[in-house]
Amino acid sequence: MSGVSFGARLAAEFAAGRHLCAGIDPHAPLLADWGLADDAAGAERMGREVVAAAAGVAACVKPQIAFFERFGAAGYAALERVLADAREAGLLVVADVKRGDIGSSFGAYADAWLSPGSPLEADAMTAAAYQGFDSLSGALAHVREHGKGLFVLAATSNPEAREVQRAVREDGRTVASAMVDDAQTFNTEFSSDGVGSVGVVLGATLDLADFGIDTARPAAAPALPVLAPGFGHQGARIEQAAEIFGGIGHALLANESRSILAGGADGLHGRVRQRAEAIASALAGSHG
Repeated sequence: MSGVSFGARLAAEFAAGRHLCAGIDPHAPLLADWGLADDAAGAERMGREVVAAAAGVAACVKPQIAFFERFGAAGYAALERVLADAREAGLLVVADVKRGDIGSSFGAYADAWLSPGSPLEADAMTAAAYQGFDSLSGALAHVREHGKGLFVLAATSNPEAREVQRAVREDGRTVASAMVDDAQTFNTEFSSDGVGSVGVVLGATLDLADFGIDTARPAAAPALPVLAPGFGHQGARIEQAAEIFGGIGHALLANESRSILAGGADGLHGRVRQRAEAIASALAGSHG
């Protein structure tokens, strides 16, 4: 593996008390709230402002790629500048791309987002593994060889996903619980750090038991990274993180987007810092 692993970099962020994942979601209503045009330039401005506010305060930023991709080539050029700012600031980037495919097709997606030197290079990407966990092999190679990270969708808050994620496989596990288990198995086999480089996406607004996920399990080693949307604007309270995630919540990235983006550029730095400090305080009390 070249360089420091994503899991080790996450562990350093957690040790510094940083657990906020600052979302970058330049959709039309938020751009209007910022007084920006709904175009690539507006998306770039928002993204670079969030990076500046998050540097040294949040654990990472998570650009939602769809909101850049909708502007075509100009949107991707804007995103590249946001990513360059983040790299210069030493800030971890999780590319929220939710790619899922098989064989060489998924491998090409992974090359785009995880290859060192790629114009779209991020530190980690989100992925859907509904063709089977082994379909992620193209990204897992980058995890092993280049120190990259991966977050696999397991239990998400959108109602239409419940039928698939709660479906019971032939081995008796739900699809969601299998994603958690498979990610942890990979980390156990390939990670020598305190935090693994492959994590899962679990919605903080969910009762995870409904998805067959056992939150009473003891904390694993290495710790399983959990990217958790749902805090802040969506209603989940960070003070309840230990109750929500139990033994699988010790490497928690609390994703917040609208709670820090709403209100425009004015006050952005203050909102990011306030949420970062609130999350750090709550998690110190929960797991410290």
